[in-house]
This record gives sequence, structure tokens and C-alpha cells, in this order.
Amino acid sequence: MNFPYYIFGVHPHLVLETLAYFIGFRVYLYTRNKDRIPLDKALWVIVGAILGAAVGSKFLYWLEDPAETVKNWNNVIYLMEGKTIVGGLLGGLIGVETAKKWIGWERSTGDDFVLPLAIGMMIGRVGCFLTGLDDHTYGTATNWVTGIDFGDGIRRHPTQLYEIGFLLILISALRYINRKRIGWEGLLFQLFMLSYLSFRLVIDFIKPTPDPYWILNNVQLASLLGMGYYIQLLIKKQTQKRGEIHA
Repeated sequence: MNFPYYIFGVHPHLVLETLAYFIGFRVYLYTRNKDRIPLDKALWVIVGAILGAAVGSKFLYWLEDPAETVKNWNNVIYLMEGKTIVGGLLGGLIGVETAKKWIGWERSTGDDFVLPLAIGMMIGRVGCFLTGLDDHTYGTATNWVTGIDFGDGIRRHPTQLYEIGFLLILISALRYINRKRIGWEGLLFQLFMLSYLSFRLVIDFIKPTPDPYWILNNVQLASLLGMGYYIQLLIKKQTQKRGEIHA
């Protein structure tokens, strides 16, 4: 296989990223709990998620190499070319919570986003994989049987494929929890975020990215902060649930 692997003459990243957004949105409309939030308010939540994700993905990308970002502060192409999934997820979370406050909605809406997000992310990662070296999402050199030569003669960890495999396992586990009706409203999204951020914290150790934050890169630092938020949230929710049982 040659990288980038063009799809009908079109760059794979463009094709798969477009499909990821389109299919993810359609899955959300089809699978969302209609009783949880009316469609008109749900659309405002989606708008908040999109805007927050767009800002968050860019902001975290700029922190990948702060010195280079400062150097290129007036280079529009540099500032707009990159983005990160973790930044998009955390920015989207802030956007959703802001939108909910704006429309006066207090119930959790996160569970409806789990499957659409996972499907969209997996499709997007296929695009990252087919793009090859130009995407900068590959792993470090390896002698593992999983190693892939993206075109320069060096076998590297296909971290994009590792992520797809992880998301498949995670979604299967969360669907089991959902079928068993374990926990509380919002638990599936909280577990999804905590699990994915933990995965990114670990997998990024085998990515050849700058580590300006001690031994961590920008994504790992953001993942740690996000993990801290969700761990304390899960503990708080579990404590509340136990209190309701004993009340």
C-alpha cells in the first residue's frame, strides 16, 4: 500500500473526516434518547459541542510546541493546519456545558454522544492511517509484528489502528453496562472520557512528539487534567448514589 492512499483521487483525510462528521451526526440523531432532551434543545447542545471542539482542538495543538507557536503567531497556515482529538473532546465538553446553561437544561446529555463519538473517531483514525507520514499520528519505530512501513522504509507502531481497536473494546464494554442498566445517567459518557483519556496518556509515550512538559506532551498533560476531573466526578456521583440508598 502506498501512503497517502487516495480514495477515488481524493485525499483520504478529507474523505474520512467528512464521513466521520456526517455519520457521527446521523448516529446521534438515530440513537439519542428522545425522552432525555427535546430535539430543539439537543441541537443547541450539538452547536455548543461543535464550537467548543473546534476551539479546543486548535488550542491544544498550539500547546504541542509552545516556542514554535509563538514563533508563528502571525502565520495563519501554521495556526490553522493542526488539531487534536483530546482538545476537541475537552473543548466540546466545555461547549456542551455552556450551551446547557444557556438553554437552562440541567439533565446529563453525555450518554447520547458516546456511540456517535466513538464511531466518528474510528472513521477519522482510518483517514489518519491512510494519510501516512503526513498526518503525524503514527508511532515510534518498532520491531513488533504490528509495525507498518508508511513509505520511508521504517516500521512504526500504527497507533491509529491501536486506537480503533481500543475504541471497539471500549464501546462493547459500555454497551454491556448500558444493557445491565448499571449506574446513573451520564455514567457511560464519564467512563468513555476517563477510559479514552487514560488510553491517550499511555499510547502517546510511543509517539514521536515533542515533550515540553517534563516527560509529557500537550495531549498527555490535557489527558491527566481531564482524568482528574472525571475521577473526582465519578467519586462524587458514587457517594451521592450511596447516600440515596441509605437515606
